[in-house]
Amino acid sequence: MVYIPPMNKAEFITGAARPHDWGPRGTAAATFAGRLTFEDVSLSFGPLPAVSEVSFDLAPGEIVCLLGPSGCGKTTLLRIAAGIERPEAGRVLIDDQEMAGPRHFVPPEKRNIGLMFQDFALFPHMSIIDNVAFGLRGLRRADALKEARQALKRVGLEDYEREYPHRLSGGEQQRVALARAMVPRPQVMLMDEPFSGLDQRLRDSVRAETLALLKETRATAMLVTHDPIEALELADRILLMRRGRLIQAGAPTHMYRHPADAEAARFFCDMNEMTGRVRAGQAETPLGTFAAPGRADGEAVLAMIRPQAFSVAPDGLGPEGFIISSRFIGDATSLNVIFKGLETPIAIRMPAAAAPSRGTSLAFVIDPAQVLLFTADGSTPI
Repeated sequence: MVYIPPMNKAEFITGAARPHDWGPRGTAAATFAGRLTFEDVSLSFGPLPAVSEVSFDLAPGEIVCLLGPSGCGKTTLLRIAAGIERPEAGRVLIDDQEMAGPRHFVPPEKRNIGLMFQDFALFPHMSIIDNVAFGLRGLRRADALKEARQALKRVGLEDYEREYPHRLSGGEQQRVALARAMVPRPQVMLMDEPFSGLDQRLRDSVRAETLALLKETRATAMLVTHDPIEALELADRILLMRRGRLIQAGAPTHMYRHPADAEAARFFCDMNEMTGRVRAGQAETPLGTFAAPGRADGEAVLAMIRPQAFSVAPDGLGPEGFIISSRFIGDATSLNVIFKGLETPIAIRMPAAAAPSRGTSLAFVIDPAQVLLFTADGSTPI
């Protein structure tokens, strides 16, 4: 049996579907953004270090993504910022006021932060309006409801204030959770994988609207994600985590173009990898030569080439490859190509209109801007 949620009165009368439009931009209340600082923060669970000597600083109004694979420590850092976990060493400060340290600890409810969980954590026994007003218990009931209604209007759900969470879709519940976190006007907004439970099409639109709302309120925001595309789209700055440590921090363009090591490069993009040797300042590989300034002749290097680096050589000059598969994926085509001197097929991604068909042999040209060189062990960029 398939459960179909009942329509509310307005839907029954008009036959209209649930609205998906968010409220008008520019109507959310602004916050007094705070500065969030971590100083050499460490925490272990038993014998396992969760985070080790992590330091960073979030400027007021900055949107930062903590990025990394599962288990790297990013959610632990968010819980430490929220006050749910207490660090074993180091300090956490908001506007230079110590929230957690060796001798001081401020509980979560006194930190003026907004917290949005991965599963939204709405109270099932409360109406939507009461869920949103929950963090406004210091206000008179009438004032709290007024603020909550304004927040619901901004996320396009003012008509559902008397409904309960189970009556809303996942995307609508996400909006309610966002409104609830933002309505107290927090200095710092913390978001733990807030879009992971949504399907891809809905995720893109909700992500864009959430970014607009964060910019509108000017709140400092720290968002946890394992999705590099999400981090590249949302963040003013990305903090890349690995095994409890902060590996690299920077603007999205810098992180993508200048990864700290080969492992970081792999995290942002699927890569074609091959070894090469340096000769006269050039790394010689089976697919061509690429600048390797300052490296000694004969030194082994690791060359990493992005799939989108390839295009068909207009003059027929370039490494020749045989296309063993061609898969249409919408605006692009994914190719697997065999090149002389390489045992593993090379993955190529190019616009669908320009993609050759399976069984074709032809020459390719490679954009050197899409080629990354590292020392042979992948630890140091060249």
